[in-house]
Amino acid sequence: MAGERQARVADRIRVVLAERLEKGLRDPRLGFVTITDVRVTGDLQHASVFYTVMGDEAHRNDTAAALKSATGMLRSEVGKNLNTRLTPSLEFILDAIPENADHISALLREARERDESVAGLAASAAYAGDADPYVKPRDTEDDDDLDEDELDDDEDESARP
Repeated sequence: MAGERQARVADRIRVVLAERLEKGLRDPRLGFVTITDVRVTGDLQHASVFYTVMGDEAHRNDTAAALKSATGMLRSEVGKNLNTRLTPSLEFILDAIPENADHISALLREARERDESVAGLAASAAYAGDADPYVKPRDTEDDDDLDEDELDDDEDESARP
């Protein structure tokens, strides 16, 4: 039951913050921000807000500073639109999803290139030994002839003194 309420409150906080950031803040340091996730503690006292920023490291740092300075105003905005007894404190955390996705894409690209190079080597590869290394069953006709010859040789040797 508490998990459902946490999810509803977190979703409402995400919507309120996204709408407020869409209207804009009066801070020129704020970049193009996307709220990716909000996690609320079980007692609804604290909310961790995950966000991403388009741009380089300087844009990320400037946006982090702008969000930190606007935390009080954003918290009051959340308090106005959230029907709870207490307004949760807000903590803005830069989400590492884009960087992780880029890293995973690079790893997959490298694995694909290695697979292609191995497939190229395998296409031109030859067997190290015989082409068919498996032992085939002997023909029974050849075995019968061989056995009779061996028996004849054994009889000849036993007959000699």
